Amino acid sequence: MGNSLLIYLNKRLSEERQVKKNLLVAGPVITISREVGCNGLKLARLIAARLNTYKSDAEWRVLSKEVFYESARELNMEPEKLKKTFKQSDKYTFEEILKAFNDKEYKSERKIVHTVYDVIHSFAVDGYCIIVGRAGHIIAKDIKNALHIRLVAPMEYRLTNIMQNNQLNREEAIKFINKIENERMAFRKMISNDDVKSELFDICVNRAMFDDNEIVDLIEYAVNKKKIIQPHKPQVDFF
Repeated sequence: MGNSLLIYLNKRLSEERQVKKNLLVAGPVITISREVGCNGLKLARLIAARLNTYKSDAEWRVLSKEVFYESARELNMEPEKLKKTFKQSDKYTFEEILKAFNDKEYKSERKIVHTVYDVIHSFAVDGYCIIVGRAGHIIAKDIKNALHIRLVAPMEYRLTNIMQNNQLNREEAIKFINKIENERMAFRKMISNDDVKSELFDICVNRAMFDDNEIVDLIEYAVNKKKIIQPHKPQVDFF
């Protein structure tokens, strides 16, 4: 029994060391968390275009909805059905539970959450991607070569963008912002066991104070300052 436990512990220690080693060379990855109406996806594409002017090992890409499509493929589910899981802040009704027992294609909430988490983390580990939303800053917090950005803006700025982008009036835009913010909060709570109110970012930008090019300049400076796109040099062990 003692030898078996020792073998098990040694194996676990070896696996943990390998995971830590892999995380040191993972990335680079940029995550963008944003308030509704900050046009984070548009900005992410501009950042990717700027970074792709650099000579690097791969081309930067922007990921958002792609996360759900890849997760849905692995789970053999419809992407919209998968998204609905994260939009539900309430527990399943009794009727839905009964349906689950009779549905061979039913996937548990835990399995869906774990799959989405693993897909996002694998994208982050592979690197050269900008993950917009999807709790990327929480999921990729263990990766050294990462830059975590938060976009904020005054309500009036965000309302104007929502009304223009979605052809909504002011009242409709307010309801839209509240709805999406609640859905995002529900998503982060399902993804993370930590208190989502204690989230930390490398840089927080007021979207209303700078134009697109100025913000891209700021992000480019932060990327270079943090040196996330420089190849990681493995640590040399001295004997």
